[in-house]
Order: sequence, then C-alpha cells, then structure tokens
Amino acid sequence: MGPSGAVRSVRARYLVYFQYLGTGFNGVAAVRGSQRAIGVQNYLEEAAERLNSVEPVRFTISSRTDAGVHALSNTAHLDVQRRPGQPPFSPEVVAQALNTHLRHPAIRVLQVFRVPSDFHARHAATSRTYLYRLATGCPGPDQLPVFERNLCWALRTDRLDVPAMQEAAMHLLGTHDFSAFQSAGSPAASPVRTLRRASVSPGPTSPFVLPQENRKLHFWTLEFESQSFLYRQVRRMTAVLVAVGLGVLTPTQVRVILESQDPLGKYQAHPAPAHGLFLKSVLYGGLRDLGKRQHHPSRLGLP
Repeated sequence: MGPSGAVRSVRARYLVYFQYLGTGFNGVAAVRGSQRAIGVQNYLEEAAERLNSVEPVRFTISSRTDAGVHALSNTAHLDVQRRPGQPPFSPEVVAQALNTHLRHPAIRVLQVFRVPSDFHARHAATSRTYLYRLATGCPGPDQLPVFERNLCWALRTDRLDVPAMQEAAMHLLGTHDFSAFQSAGSPAASPVRTLRRASVSPGPTSPFVLPQENRKLHFWTLEFESQSFLYRQVRRMTAVLVAVGLGVLTPTQVRVILESQDPLGKYQAHPAPAHGLFLKSVLYGGLRDLGKRQHHPSRLGLP
C-alpha cells in the first residue's frame, strides 16, 4: 500500500496447456486484422476476455504450428491483471473460465499453473515432441474411415520397409546443421539443432476401422524429440523417411541429404501433409509430462 493508501493491482502469470484439432484453423498463432483466416490463439484470447483483466490478455505460444497441424498438448503463458484489491485467480478458475467461454469445440484447455512473472513459455521449454501418423493399405484418402480423415497421411501402398526407416532415422540423431530440412521463411537464427529421438513404430489400431478393413489397413507412428525444431523440419524429415520406407531412397542417402544442407533437394523439398502431424508435448525444467506431474508451487519458483 502506497502513501496515498491505494492498493496496487497484481499481475499474475499462468502457464496454460491446451489441445486442438488443427483442421480448419490457419495454425495456432492469432491472425490479426480483417482476414477471414483465424488461428487457435484468436479463440483462446477471446475466451480470456471474460477474465476481465485490467490489461488485455495475450497468449505467448510456446510452439507455433501450421494450418492443419494438431496438438495433443501445446502451451502458452499469459498475464492476468485484476483490479486493485482483488487477489489473483487460482489456476483452476482460469482453466474453468477459459473452457467455459471457448467458442470452438475443437479446442480444449487441459490444465493451468501459476508461474513466476519472468517465465516464458517458448524460451523456457527444454523439450518438444512431435508425432506423425501414417496409414498403409489404403488406395486413397477417400477410402479412409471418415473419422481418420485429416488425422493421418494415407499412403498408396500396402507395406513400408520399417527397419530401413528406423536405420535412416538414426542418421538424423544428434547435433547437425538441418538446413536441408528447413523450409523458407524460418525465423531461426541458426539451422543447427539437436535431435534427441527419432523413432518409427507400428501405431495403435484405430477404433474407427471396421473389422473387414482391419486386415489391410495399418497405422504407423513417427516420433521426433528436440528442444526446438526448424520451420517444417518434422514434416520434411517425415517425407524423406517415407521415401526410404517406399524403397525410393536408401538409409545412407538420408545422411547424404542431411550433409548436403540443400533445402531444395527433390525429396526434402516437399513436406509431408500437415494433417498427419501432432505436437505431442512441451516439457520444462522442473516440470514433468502433463500426465505425470505432481506440482508444488515451490518447484515453479513461487512462494
């Protein structure tokens, strides 16, 4: 309380975990102005208006995703400044308010945590994991179950050489200049990244596949983990690994592509479709995976 007796308003920062089905959005980032396109962030900030913050609430997104890309769990931080004399909202109240006022059914807030005022959702992230879903045994996208459309890349083949894909993925592991897998328009200052994990494995059977289709329709999952990725890096790596699975490339040619640092090469220049890609998780030092965390305020630097 100052000399005049006035009570200052308190600004509280929150970390928000949210998920969305990316179909129909122009990506996660807000689209400002009068364009007809709209991002996930537009709906989140519209819902946050109901928190009646003194200053407009803006979401700082940890991981930008393109149009059509989905997220099982993305994150963002936001500040809420209540009027003088009003205590900060609890994280539970913020989560409930956002979900109550979200006007799009393809977005859901998973959880909210109070974080220090200098916490940054993008800069503080220590790990990001993306997964990509493939389907084989399908003559074309129109032959997929309607519930799987826009959720995987339907390949016009009955089989993939998965061991060859796994061997090729090993060439991508470690710290490299990933210029060959970077699309134009990347804001990254350096193309060097460290890929901690790259896996290719059978995916779970879809519950939406009819019994008579089960014998021919199979799903595959590619997963990639790094602290950060270049623009469309995951989709370009996926396209090259699929080329290996189809027998178009050999595993050793993937290393040649990587070392070429050429983003305009025949196989890496055409990213895999956006609709098969999911941001799976964003992790932070001192925090655990969303499904495993047991938080205590002191672990976030709060009293």
